[in-house]
Amino acid sequence: MYTRLLQSLNRLHPRAWDFIQLMRMEKPIGIYLLLWPTLWALWIAAEGMPSWKNLLIFVVGTVLMRAAGCVINDFADRKFDGHVKRTQARPLASGVIRSREALILFAVLIALSFVLVLFTNSATIWLSFGGVALAACYPFMKRFTFYPQVVLGAAFSWGIPMAFTAETGQLPAAAWLLYIANLLWTVGYDTYYAMADREDDLKIGVKSTAILFGDADRIIILSLQGLALVCLLLAAARFELGLYFHLGLLVAAGCFLWEFYQTRKREPMVCFQAFLHNHWAGLAIFVGLVLEYALRA
Repeated sequence: MYTRLLQSLNRLHPRAWDFIQLMRMEKPIGIYLLLWPTLWALWIAAEGMPSWKNLLIFVVGTVLMRAAGCVINDFADRKFDGHVKRTQARPLASGVIRSREALILFAVLIALSFVLVLFTNSATIWLSFGGVALAACYPFMKRFTFYPQVVLGAAFSWGIPMAFTAETGQLPAAAWLLYIANLLWTVGYDTYYAMADREDDLKIGVKSTAILFGDADRIIILSLQGLALVCLLLAAARFELGLYFHLGLLVAAGCFLWEFYQTRKREPMVCFQAFLHNHWAGLAIFVGLVLEYALRA
């Protein structure tokens, strides 16, 4: 159904597919990886019963902000993507979309996201400015630091405090355990992503944790994933989460071990598949949360 919707949009205008690709709407993995931790926070904040208004705001907002992040990322990398085999056909790198058009689209997506936030409360509105700042600066970090994945983790986790303030008007200290857990998890899976491009990145001078970690990459990723699970266990204690949430964490741990084993030869496409596979870990944790609150009630 999702693919048919995109195809129908493509028929409306001859350039529609170029902009769909620029926003990466045909590849929803980024939406999932951004959405699951946001929904974790929303479910915990609302004790399993989030308002329909906030659920709609955060789901649609996730889609819009992920699209905006892809647009500004490709704008920042427009002179680099053409030198990387996996990205050389992207719309900005290939020239089918101009830089000015990309910036206009980015502004429109941010504006639409902000309109959604206006239906929450003042605390969430103020927090949204931090999210925009992180999303806008992340793509440029790979020029200056080997830790762009940390900035991405901070950006991908920003929906967590926003979900708490939108649902309850407050931001409990324990919410930062979820934030740190997601940041660690994001650094891990995005390092797998960077491992797929490591050889090209070395040639063009782009920095990443995959380059920084070197031969220790896989064991560091697994350690980061383990620390993320520890933070989630601590959050479970603070929010009084029981069996089903812990079962979700167990499934996620199995996903992480599978990825570690599969990437033992560090083949680029296998590393990319390991990145994609993290979607199932995030989903497992969310399903555990839903069951936890639903069966508790």
